[in-house]
Amino acid sequence: MNTCCRMLPACLCALLLSWSAPSNSDTTIIIGTASPAGVYHLAGRALCRTVDLPCRAEPSDGSSANLHAVRRGEVTLALVQSDLHHYATTGSEGFREVGPDATLRSVFSLHSEPFTLVARRDAGIRHLEDLAGRSINIGNPGSGQRGTMMKVMDARGWSRSSFRQINDLPADQQALELCHGNIDAMVYTVGHPNSSVAQAIRLCNAVLVDVEGAAIELLITAYPFFTRASIPGGLYSPDQPAVRTFGVRATLVASSETDPEIIYRLVASVFDNLLRFKAYHPAFGTLTAASMIEEGLSAPLHEGALRYYHEQGWIMPREDQPGPIMVEDVPGELPEVSSSS
Repeated sequence: MNTCCRMLPACLCALLLSWSAPSNSDTTIIIGTASPAGVYHLAGRALCRTVDLPCRAEPSDGSSANLHAVRRGEVTLALVQSDLHHYATTGSEGFREVGPDATLRSVFSLHSEPFTLVARRDAGIRHLEDLAGRSINIGNPGSGQRGTMMKVMDARGWSRSSFRQINDLPADQQALELCHGNIDAMVYTVGHPNSSVAQAIRLCNAVLVDVEGAAIELLITAYPFFTRASIPGGLYSPDQPAVRTFGVRATLVASSETDPEIIYRLVASVFDNLLRFKAYHPAFGTLTAASMIEEGLSAPLHEGALRYYHEQGWIMPREDQPGPIMVEDVPGELPEVSSSS
């Protein structure tokens, strides 16, 4: 026993010892995000503001880098695109070498992320097909935008040699390169409105281009994590038309090794205050409890998240099937969430 405790009443001694004991409140949550220019970083900061625990949103190289960081235990949670979420779970595409991540767990999904093609108005790019032979930016290695663009290139039969030049710039640098005339177009898989896209349109007289056609239909049919998407008209300028494209969802993931109590408290904080959370960015405006625990989730749900969903009656425990409950077990319709402001 501590020497000072021998000189104190038993109750006071116990109180002193309890103060020195470690607790979850001493643990800082680190959320891997992406470029500070994107919605992921803002989403990470919003999550940190919501949860009553020490929390930090950490910029990163994007979804692929985040998934590797989760696997190595370098971050508590991470925001990742639903397509790369699927690849990491199954050990496919860029995760073939490391294999399936059996410890990856889903927490919930967030906003839709349309694949966004932004071009200089004077470049004459009116359709996806017009990108061939141009100078484009596809995103830095490890970013979700790059992963999605590689899928588009595969579906269209393009290689790097199909373009005059391919740049690998991160999202927070591409708008200025467009403005300086160093690239004709940039792609970004991101929630809207987005500051980088707004900068390109406002400062460079850039335009948003529809991304559709046979190659895109092939992608949507072949991969369940891709869906048709749109960008509303007038979002960036009065004369900006609505844009037809496809996209993925932003998803929040963690490792099965992450403390279930931390995940439970984060999930409860978000869903108990969903209206307040949705107010952090327009991209969150259409979020519902049903979509957040159903869409874009390829890995099993984390036990900390499941505990909350069970308590709400949104997912029923399966006594006949031990282990993590997969997303397919989530009911199609959920009750409204009561949200505090």
